[in-house]
This record gives sequence, structure tokens and C-alpha cells, in this order.
Amino acid sequence: MIMGLTGGIASGKSTVSALLVNKGARLVDADLIAREVMLPGHPVLAAVVEQFGSEILLPDGALDRARLGEIIFRQPEARQMLNELTHPAIRQEIKDRMYRLHEEDPEGLVIVDIPLLYESGLEGLFTEIVVVYVPREIQLARLMERNGLSREQAEERLKAQMDIELKRSKASVVIDNSGDRTQTESQVDHLWDRLGLS
Repeated sequence: MIMGLTGGIASGKSTVSALLVNKGARLVDADLIAREVMLPGHPVLAAVVEQFGSEILLPDGALDRARLGEIIFRQPEARQMLNELTHPAIRQEIKDRMYRLHEEDPEGLVIVDIPLLYESGLEGLFTEIVVVYVPREIQLARLMERNGLSREQAEERLKAQMDIELKRSKASVVIDNSGDRTQTESQVDHLWDRLGLS
């Protein structure tokens, strides 16, 4: 079985995907793939530099993520342009990896962690989608703490994603990660049991 996993920024997707991997699921991580296509030498990074200029690079040729982040979170049209340059390659790599893992173990669970799953229109790839949920105020507080952001900066990042309540309403499965780790683990255990995985 292949399941999509999503949620809002700082909702705890990585925590939930790690719990599922510990139980034996295999993971395709869209964020990891997104970083891979932005490594020096990759044609996607070359296209992004051509669009945004060499000031988004560090002296060693690696991407200056903070610099690019400043540009795209303040300018929706720049974010759209970046998405158009990167998403096709990321989407193809996600599909290649998830189908390969499924073929290797058809009875097992493949979790595909895609932060912008709904925003990218990828829900059709999955029979079930898990949304890792926390209320917006908790999401905001965690994001500010985790990334050292001001409230205004954190709000900008939240606005760049679909509202967490809307994601929650679209989910097949909701894991509420607003409590402690034990409560989250219990929900993951329940999901694993419901899927009949051993």
C-alpha cells in the first residue's frame, strides 16, 4: 500500500513518518528529493540560477537557501516561478521511488511525505492520505521557535500553504500532533493496526 502523508509546516510530519518507518514502513521524502535537485551540478539548480541570478548561490556553488527563501516568501510570483522550475522533476522522482519501493514489497507500506501534497494537486496518486494536524496557533509557535522567526515571518510561511483546517477536512486519516509524543505514538499504532500491517 502507498499512502500520502502531509500537514502544515511545523506540524510534525517528520515525527510521524519516523514512527511509521520504525514500524517497518518505507519512506519517500519529498523534501529530501527537493534538496537533491538543488545540489550543485543538477540541471534543476542550473535553471533556478538562470532565473533568479547567481546571488542565490554561496561561494562554493551551493544554494543559499535563506537567500532564496527571502525572495520566494515575499513574492508570490517568484514562488510560482520556482515551483514551475522544480516541481516537474521532484514529482517524477517521487513517483519513480514510490513505485519502485512498492514493487519491491507489495504487501508493505510505502509512506510518501509531501508537505505541499494538496497544493501540488497530487492527491490522485494515493488511495489514502494522512494529515498530521496541529491547530494554527501551535503551528505558528513551533515554527517561530524551530526556525528562529518573528511572528510576521512565520505568518508569511503559513500563508504560502493551504490552511491546516482545510487539509484536515480533506484527510482520510488525521494524526493530531498537538499533544505529547505518547499521544502521537498511540494514534500511529492505531493506524498501523487498522491497516493490518505486521
